[in-house]
Formats: sequence, structure tokens, C-alpha cells
Amino acid sequence: MGMTLREIVFDIGGGVPGGRKFKAVQSGGPSGGCIPESLIDLPVDYEELAKAGAIMGSGGLIVMDEDTCMVDVARYFVSFLEEESCGKCVPCREGIKRMREILTDIVEARGKEGDIERLEELAYAIKEASLCGLGKTAPNPVLTTIRYFRDEYESHILRKRCPAKVCKAMIVYRVIPEMCTGCQRCVQVCPVNAISGPRSQPHNVDLDKCIKCGACYEVCKFDAIAGDAIYIE
Repeated sequence: MGMTLREIVFDIGGGVPGGRKFKAVQSGGPSGGCIPESLIDLPVDYEELAKAGAIMGSGGLIVMDEDTCMVDVARYFVSFLEEESCGKCVPCREGIKRMREILTDIVEARGKEGDIERLEELAYAIKEASLCGLGKTAPNPVLTTIRYFRDEYESHILRKRCPAKVCKAMIVYRVIPEMCTGCQRCVQVCPVNAISGPRSQPHNVDLDKCIKCGACYEVCKFDAIAGDAIYIE
């Protein structure tokens, strides 16, 4: 108690694996809030976490790096909390479900202007009117990700772009011809045979067949597979 998040994450935990950049830490379990890098020196105690929109909760910490989509993180935890709701009170039962539906639309490129405000309105109503602690804390992942990572929500909704390249509906995989050696590693791992091309020649991705699993991206040793975000002006 009283140690900073920086001390816990970097001194005790050893920092972010693989040299990746620290992005956020969620405290307190699924109902906890996501605390950004700018608050990494926050002391861990009940009052300070509450000011940041988080909770002590179960005492757990989940560290997230630059490859984490904060909108998808919010959707993930809200989906878990929807399952955990006993269903007794309407604000928790219906409110969390509706938040999950809006978040799902956003990460699947169906988000629309006004969704952020709808999520905030729902979140405050659920916190105010729910009967138990689960409902009163369930909106924390949504409210803190909006509070600290609003730009990611706006990118998903307005530009149909996932900055972390996590949301599959917003990614198009393609081969960079000048980088491709034609080694055929991507051809071998593609589960739907969407990649073709003769050995030692640049390959091609059939976008109609591609299921955006990312297997080709993972195995390519020459950085010849690009996971480009769909961009809409």
C-alpha cells in the first residue's frame, strides 16, 4: 500500500515484456479502471485509485502495452460483467448489455457519432441505480477508457481505424512486393488458402478469401505482410 504503480510494474514486475511500450494498467479486476501512462506514478491506495476512476477491488493488476486496443479492452471486460450480472435489477441487467452492444458495434466498424456520449450516459445511470457493487462498478472500464483514451474511440468511430491494429473488421492484410522473398511461409500457414504466388516471387492476398486471422503477419520474417488499417476520411 502506498507504492507507486511504476514501482510495482517496473521494479517488482520487471516491466513490459519484449521491450514494448507501457500503455495502461487496470487495477482491481474486471470492474477496475484503466490507468494511463501519464498516471504511472500514482500511489496504490483506495483514495488515489478512486480519484483516477479505478478501484482496489481484488488487488490484481493487468498491464497493457502499445499493442492493446483500449476500446476492445472495455468491450472484453463489459462482456465478462454482463455474464456475471445476476439480472435482478434493470439498470445492471439491461444497461451492461446495451454497453456491450455499443462497444461491439464500435470495434466491428459499425460505430456512429454519439456512441461515446451514449456510453457515458448509460455508465452513469448504471452506477447510480444498480442495487449492488457489481453494477455500481461495472462501468469503470468504459468510463476510464473514454476518459483517458477518447482519441481511440473517436478513431474507431469517425475514421474506422484501430490504432493498435487489433480490431479485425478494420484491418486489411496485404503483401509488400519489394519486401517479399517468396519463401511461401505465409502460404503454408494460411487456413483458407487466401495467399498465392510462385516460390521466390512476391505473393498476393485474396481479400475476398482472407479471414483476417493474422497468421501470415505472425510468421513472415521479412516484414513483407502489412496489416493496414482501413482509413476513411
